[in-house]
Amino acid sequence: MTKHVAVLMGGFSSERGVSLRSGEACAKALESQGYKVTRVDVGRDVAEVLPKLKPDVALNALHGPGGEDGIIQGVLELLRIPYSHSGVLASALAANKDKAKLIMAAAGVPVAPGRVVSRFEAAGAHVLPPPYVLKPVAEGSSYGVFIVQEGTSHPPQELLRPDWAYGDLMLAEKYIAGRELTCAVMGERALGVIEIKAAGGGWYDFEAKYAPGGSIHELPAKVKENIYQLVQDLALKAHRALGCRGMSRTDFRYDDRPGGTGEIVVLEVNTQPGMTETSLAPEMAAYAGVPFGELVKWMVEDASCDR
Repeated sequence: MTKHVAVLMGGFSSERGVSLRSGEACAKALESQGYKVTRVDVGRDVAEVLPKLKPDVALNALHGPGGEDGIIQGVLELLRIPYSHSGVLASALAANKDKAKLIMAAAGVPVAPGRVVSRFEAAGAHVLPPPYVLKPVAEGSSYGVFIVQEGTSHPPQELLRPDWAYGDLMLAEKYIAGRELTCAVMGERALGVIEIKAAGGGWYDFEAKYAPGGSIHELPAKVKENIYQLVQDLALKAHRALGCRGMSRTDFRYDDRPGGTGEIVVLEVNTQPGMTETSLAPEMAAYAGVPFGELVKWMVEDASCDR
């Protein structure tokens, strides 16, 4: 019998557009593999929509709040629809950058020092000595992120905008200079390590992530073999510490500048990494011999409840 897969996409977070692209890529790949696919643009009525569709499996291609933070996972558990990626607790923990850091640090994963502040406090005065990073506690795709450079006279005033949409809690972290590295985990296997460079220089912001040609992915990353192995080990360690399942992707900073600290720090774990054919996690899977169609099929076959 042909398996019926509901591809959950869109949603109502600031990452809706990214999710629609991920979902469409996954849906097409599954159709080419012979699955029956229903594309579900997730709204707040999803708990009424899914029982009528009666899918065998839900492939979660949502990003951001509502799709990546344990909420949709809880709905799927209640409905007893097997689903991909991480479960309720791991999703909720990883989506809260501050809580995730506490868990990872307790497991021996290096993280950047920092603290949680309100956006109003962060806008009023420097909450850490510059340079430092301000990021919303529960957003992804670099939305609402500021790098406060050394010598900056005052913190970002955009935090006070009346249309600010990224929550009132910000994580202030010491800025770690150096390279941006990332490593995906597929099941219990750490894949290759990519170095990400913004094509125009500067940092890996939303534009660099998603604009055509906005970033350069160097796979395998040109780092020493022991560093490459350490990044893989830490990605797997972070994945396990948070209780992740299926596919995750862990982002790092590595300070190998002349006279730098040499430190490797985990920035965050993404439990719902981008899933277009050119996204980072599928690129790492392809490098490991798992083409996009096979990867999406693996996610469907790996799906379960009680994750």
